Amino acid sequence: MSQTILIVDDEREVVDLLKLYIENEGYHVLEAFDGKEVIDIVRKHKVDLVVLDIMMPERDGFQVVRELRQSFSIPVILLSARVQDHDKILGLNIGADDYMTKPFNPLEVVARIHAQLRRYHHVQTEKVVASEQVKIGDLILDKASCQLYKNEQSIGLTSIEYKLLLHFMENPERVFTKRQLLESVWEQWYAGDDNTLMVYICKLREKIEAEPKNPVYLKTIRGLGYKFEKRC
Repeated sequence: MSQTILIVDDEREVVDLLKLYIENEGYHVLEAFDGKEVIDIVRKHKVDLVVLDIMMPERDGFQVVRELRQSFSIPVILLSARVQDHDKILGLNIGADDYMTKPFNPLEVVARIHAQLRRYHHVQTEKVVASEQVKIGDLILDKASCQLYKNEQSIGLTSIEYKLLLHFMENPERVFTKRQLLESVWEQWYAGDDNTLMVYICKLREKIEAEPKNPVYLKTIRGLGYKFEKRC
């Protein structure tokens, strides 16, 4: 699916010119001719980037950027006939990603759209990757691949080992009773047999601890249960 660019300018000639060049690059284009329309369009459509004039009726570009930034992180490129540095600085400070002065070369606008979308996609990808990993000390648990890494070395886990370790690493420093672990990881009511849990605790320690008999991560809290210590 092609990405969608919203062009906002009260001059029809500017919108038509930009639309011609932007569509020629394979993007889908939406149009608006005053600042008041922008928020409604962004809420109703999946907009990937906004090219926004500053001097417009109803709401100027600065006001629109402020409103957008309350709810959206999509890139915004400001267009303006204003060439003063303080206007550019204001636009960037309130949340615009780029600022171009009129008259402009439409090919440069397209190039800046490409650049902003690449940057935004990279940032969003980094956020997704970060959200799919749990890191404590020298351990990284990748939730997308269900894979454990210790000092960048891959360590195989069974499905139960993975679920148990994920439960611990997502809740560091919290003490879990044996019953809580059985119910959360095995998704069954506690049946009074600790042996299964103890076996898996031992297996995990063998995989994550330098000295399994003297663990620094997976600690036994006598009389209560277990906890995973958060180490820098």
